[in-house]
Amino acid sequence: MQARLFKLAVWVAALWWGSLTTVGFGVVPMLFANLPTPALAGNMAARLFAAQTWVAVVCGLLLLLTCRSNRLPALVNKAQSALVYIVGGMLLALLSQFGVAPHIVARDNLALWHSVGTGLYVLQWLCAGVVFKKLLV
Repeated sequence: MQARLFKLAVWVAALWWGSLTTVGFGVVPMLFANLPTPALAGNMAARLFAAQTWVAVVCGLLLLLTCRSNRLPALVNKAQSALVYIVGGMLLALLSQFGVAPHIVARDNLALWHSVGTGLYVLQWLCAGVVFKKLLV
């Protein structure tokens, strides 16, 4: 049972980091390269980033739950060393979705808010990567 929960936590961290990588560095650039207008690509990207936010929140919550388990001392130690990155990544995802995305959708100083959103996304990607690495090592 303990080994299964540990493997699940590693898979959840991999899902979080992998989905961020796929959406942010693969799918969204392809949308802008292949869809007929930037507005169409931007609308689809906004939907994908919103879905990615909920993937991040669910993965983070699952990792936090495993961090609280009393039955998995090895996992708890690894998860607790990653706790700041788990919470940080979740907060970055929520801040992007509810703080930055509305400005981008409203086209309010688009260059500024797009840069802020990109920065927050990269920071979230780094947090998820650190969590994944800490669970693997």
